[in-house]
Amino acid sequence: MYKAKAFAAASPTDALAGTLIPRRNAMETDVQIEILFCGVCHSDLHTARDEWHSIMPTTYPCVPGHEIIGRVTNIGAKVDKFKVGDVVGVGCLVDSDHSCPNCQHGFDQFCPDAVFTYNSVDKHGTAPVTYGGYSDSVVVEQNAVLRIPSNLDLAGAAPLLCAGITTYSPLKRNGVGPGKKVGIVGLGGLGHMGVKLAHAMGAHVVVFTTSPSKRDDALKLGADEVVLSTDENQMASHMNSFDMILDCVSAKHDLNSYINLLHRGGNMTLVGVPEKPAELNAFCLIYGNKSLSGSMIGGFAETQEMLDFCGKHSITADVEVIAIQQINEAYERMLKSQVKYRFSIDMASLKNG
Repeated sequence: MYKAKAFAAASPTDALAGTLIPRRNAMETDVQIEILFCGVCHSDLHTARDEWHSIMPTTYPCVPGHEIIGRVTNIGAKVDKFKVGDVVGVGCLVDSDHSCPNCQHGFDQFCPDAVFTYNSVDKHGTAPVTYGGYSDSVVVEQNAVLRIPSNLDLAGAAPLLCAGITTYSPLKRNGVGPGKKVGIVGLGGLGHMGVKLAHAMGAHVVVFTTSPSKRDDALKLGADEVVLSTDENQMASHMNSFDMILDCVSAKHDLNSYINLLHRGGNMTLVGVPEKPAELNAFCLIYGNKSLSGSMIGGFAETQEMLDFCGKHSITADVEVIAIQQINEAYERMLKSQVKYRFSIDMASLKNG
């Protein structure tokens, strides 16, 4: 066991601050990684402040971060997938049982024994829970480590490990491609990735936003059209025309108005998590055999597939690179949507305390 530098929350109301955390030494199938960049996800904030207490209570100290890009510094004796010096990634999961039906079908994230990158029971007993990527290093079982395409900017690649797979998985599952019309609701950290990926898949992409000022940005990201969702005429002009709508909004909004835009057999997938339950008019789904579904990240294999796709199409997130000492300010700015479109922490800044 060794001590690693990290930034952690000591309680729901404490700001994140520098500390030392235990990390296990690399075992036979482990990969030790020097963390270079770590993306900042809204889940980090929710967990650090224990806002999901009823579902996943936070154990303190809490070290968030599940969008990790780093360089391999050490490997266990039986590691055969990576070598020292490789640039790799770690996403929302660091382990699963690899044998249950979910794992066998590529849905490791739903494994009953899944170990999430932070705030999950540490099966090795190094600490009460796993500690995430707001740290100078991490040790991960090789099956949870991902290869990062060499052509991708590393700071921009970090959010692919969560925001990228969160949007890629439902787009792929719904057969998004040439000839398909896809709507993206919201142009934030998730939404901007949805636009880039759907565009690269060859779909006709329409962005829905409440902010007219986001029109130019949406078009630059790859949207073919931009619809002001508060304009009834603009919304009505797209009735019954979408194959799929990806809803990336975590604030309260009317789902029914978007479901009405799906054509027969169309699907709307939720990846945003509003605080309060939504009201749903069942007739919106019944008329037209439409479906409403949710999606949560992806398994190890699908996440690697997403990274390879992003490498092929030179896709990364649009990021603002920050020092770890700016993380508390970044959380407040996230709450106010004052970032385009994700924060990425340069973990070299951790050396400064």
